[in-house]
Amino acid sequence: MQKESSPLVPLHWLGFGYAALVATGGIIGYAKAGSVPSLAAGLFFGGLAGLGAYQLSQDPRNVWVFLATSGTLAGIMGMRFYNSRKFMPAGLIAGASLLMFAKLGVSVLTRPHQS
Repeated sequence: MQKESSPLVPLHWLGFGYAALVATGGIIGYAKAGSVPSLAAGLFFGGLAGLGAYQLSQDPRNVWVFLATSGTLAGIMGMRFYNSRKFMPAGLIAGASLLMFAKLGVSVLTRPHQS
């Protein structure tokens, strides 16, 4: 008997790692520049990404919080990277968010539809 969620297990670890990356980025932004908005945004979006990864680990169909979080961060940080041309931190978070958004989007589009 095969577990239904086994193909998505690596995504959960990636999701929790992604959430930690986002939260750590906010903490580092605060530590280096004293930026309270970086701290708040990093912890907020990191928490949302962690919630999304948790929800996804409980039910592979519950992808929407994680998809919205990674898509929003890809857009925001992508614009910051475009304007500043600085890879750290905007380019790194934009790239990671875009990859996570694409991975989640592909999983949504390729999963079988229930009738």
